[in-house]
Amino acid sequence: MVPHLTTALTGPLLELEKRFLDHATEIERWMRTRWQDHTPPFYASTDLRNSGFKLAPVDLNLFPGGFNNLDDVFLPLCVQAAQAAIERICPDARSVLLIPENHTRNQFYLQNVAKLVSVLKLTGLNVRIGSLLPDLAAPTTLELDNGATLTLEPLERRGGRIGVAGFDSCAVLLNNDLSGGVPAILQGLDDQWVIPPVHAGWHTRRKSVHAAAYDRVARDFADVIGIDPWRINPEFGVCGQVNFQERTGEECLAAQVDTLLTRIRAKYKEYGIDETPFVVVKADAGTYGMGIMMVKDASEVLGLNRRQRNKMAVVKEGLQVAEVIIQEGVHTFETIDGAVAEPVVYMMDHYVVGGFYRVHTERGRDENLNAPGMHFRPLAFATCCSLPDACQGPDAPPNRFYAYGVVARLGLLAAALELEETAPLADEIAA
Repeated sequence: MVPHLTTALTGPLLELEKRFLDHATEIERWMRTRWQDHTPPFYASTDLRNSGFKLAPVDLNLFPGGFNNLDDVFLPLCVQAAQAAIERICPDARSVLLIPENHTRNQFYLQNVAKLVSVLKLTGLNVRIGSLLPDLAAPTTLELDNGATLTLEPLERRGGRIGVAGFDSCAVLLNNDLSGGVPAILQGLDDQWVIPPVHAGWHTRRKSVHAAAYDRVARDFADVIGIDPWRINPEFGVCGQVNFQERTGEECLAAQVDTLLTRIRAKYKEYGIDETPFVVVKADAGTYGMGIMMVKDASEVLGLNRRQRNKMAVVKEGLQVAEVIIQEGVHTFETIDGAVAEPVVYMMDHYVVGGFYRVHTERGRDENLNAPGMHFRPLAFATCCSLPDACQGPDAPPNRFYAYGVVARLGLLAAALELEETAPLADEIAA
């Protein structure tokens, strides 16, 4: 069964979805040619927003932590895609070392790690979990609420390689976004594959760099199917000198917000959209939905109160926010059981392997749903979202999900470009 999907509009998005369906052959051919030239990330997840007149990615995570939210029917897809990725990176691999976040009490995240371990084992790999916890002195087994167990082991450095006691692996798989920087034990690993590469971590990665790469991808793709790239691409701006605690950089931020809102209003007028434009101000580096503010007028970022400044000033690992991206806000018109929802699509290698809805009963269609109080609804696609059905309408589940899969893969391609183009700088930083 596919969860009931409600959209408030029945016109423009159906037209966009039909465009995807009518050009599916060209789309898949275009995708194949791009992946011949670029290496996809091992895995990624992207948050999509469907406004009825626009379908666009608003965030992409290179260290996805929600595999536990995928329906079990996706497991074969995950295994096949993981096998393709491993064969590409290390064809003769027999083992992999998984390095997770330093969570020991977050049951949802730990269940994600357990699901990821099960996928890797089903590819034929031996898997051990090496922990970066500083006080972990011996193997420690964690009992999970769903009945699974995880054994965390202390990491050991051996020259240019890393492992755990009695275990040496071809590759190291990071499920840790390195927000606090690259630990010394992970620096200079010149004799092992580290995936994703350490420069994919938030210590160097910037959302604005990804947005710029996605802008190029979206424009190229839009030419292929003959659409305005704005229909799949959130506009953005950057303000690189902000200190919310000291209230510096507010003028820069307000100016960027005003410029972006002006461009969005012009687009709304062009398409006859009767909605209130908004932008999302968020930390240019970081995750977990931290450091985010929705803004409908430039005056809102001037003279923030203490609570607002504290919310924006610090993100994961206590890192201070000095750079922000101002991104066009995309309304979501999707609901699950009356609650506002947005799809999250998971990918491994260059394949879509599943997805789920992020649902929030206390948020509106122009608000951030990645916030306390959210829950997840697994999607069990009646068919894989890479298999559209031309005999059904554009909004039939396999076709709507095909559109989601296309846009998610555009974000994945942008991430591949981003990693390629930032690698030299990251190598210098890690040296």
